[in-house]
Amino acid sequence: MKNDKVYEVNFDGLVGPTHNHAGLSFGNVASGKHAEMAASPKKAALQGLEKMKALADLGLKQGVLPPHERPHLPTLKRLGFQGSDSDIIAKVLKEAPHFLRSVSSASNMWVANAATVSPFLDTADGKTHFTPANLCSMFHRAIEPETTGRILQGIFSSGDYVHHAPLPSGTHFSDEGAANHTRFCEGYDKEGVEFFVYGASSFNTALPRPQRYPARQTLEASETIARIHRLNPAKTVFAQQNPAAIDAGVFHNDVIAVGNRNVLFYHEQAFVDTPEVIRQLNAAYGGDGLVYIEVAANQVPLKDAVSSYLFNSQLICPEGAAGATLVVPRECREISSVNAYLEELSCNNPHINKVMDFDLRQSMRNGGGPACLRLRVVLSQLQLESLGARVILDESLYQDLKGWINRHYRDTLLPEDLKDPALLVESRQALDELVQLLHLGAVYEFQSA
Repeated sequence: MKNDKVYEVNFDGLVGPTHNHAGLSFGNVASGKHAEMAASPKKAALQGLEKMKALADLGLKQGVLPPHERPHLPTLKRLGFQGSDSDIIAKVLKEAPHFLRSVSSASNMWVANAATVSPFLDTADGKTHFTPANLCSMFHRAIEPETTGRILQGIFSSGDYVHHAPLPSGTHFSDEGAANHTRFCEGYDKEGVEFFVYGASSFNTALPRPQRYPARQTLEASETIARIHRLNPAKTVFAQQNPAAIDAGVFHNDVIAVGNRNVLFYHEQAFVDTPEVIRQLNAAYGGDGLVYIEVAANQVPLKDAVSSYLFNSQLICPEGAAGATLVVPRECREISSVNAYLEELSCNNPHINKVMDFDLRQSMRNGGGPACLRLRVVLSQLQLESLGARVILDESLYQDLKGWINRHYRDTLLPEDLKDPALLVESRQALDELVQLLHLGAVYEFQSA
């Protein structure tokens, strides 16, 4: 592949038809704040699609990943509920109504948590490795890995890829995917440094831990992924997230830091020992090629960083651009400290000299911004052309997806609407049509029932 152009492709998750605000994610401040509010699945999906289209129009390679089947009846069956689909929903409502919210969550739209991906340029066998995140910290997300694995295997189906099983479930190997993983490189066609950030260690009790909210990524999970992906230890760095940041609502590293190519953009309270993190990254990268842009707490207080999702942004490098572009949620413009910082950044920093903001309010209210919505995969031109599905966004696919959303999605959905058996039928019909549009085949349990 030496003469084959290489890209970093952003695969965004399509928001699912059951998108609602149920407040399921403990430690996610926005999720709890907006619980019980009316949601708009149609608006949520269209907002995400418009962001994808805008980035594709800049010349970036943009992919899409389909939502999961929700409500997820296979989970309810494993929990002992039997009968027809409508019977099962009725029994759950009577005996354990709280289960219905969990199995109806559209949280799988945040595909930054779908998996950790190590490109072929970084691995000992020259293949791209995928490990679906086990997401064992939250019940509503722990039901995702099986479907995620089928989707990824359907898209990345050639011998260029290695698909691993999720790590063993349980708190010792709690893994939340690429939201805690960043890759630095001189160019996408070069070997990179893989940077893993963890919240706590399961076995090293000397390391600090958050006191208010759980640490969702363990050191042991990150080390295991690096091992099974066959990464070069000299090019792999592990860093601990600041427990105070986790307790402030920074449930993943991508809520407090974002990196791309040779730039790390982060808050000064992101890590336990920032000087040591920088020392290790420089040693792994070699030389002084990495650029560190630290945002001071007196410029952007931690609470403003969390509420705006300033760091849950995308750092992108459009072809021919002199510097990087920061893609932020529109909320960043509505918080004075963050807006002032961004104005100064775009005017005075040659490394990030443009800011684009998008209305992703529906996703933001559930606790996920631009970075949560995308999974980054490094692909060569040949690999792009041989993907096992129609998932790279172009004008035709954009129009097809827009029409599909407008045909199948509800304008408004309240948590109480989840009890409607028709929602299951609508969702399955939509997903059945979607995988045909994407040429993906049967990836959902209901398609093989």
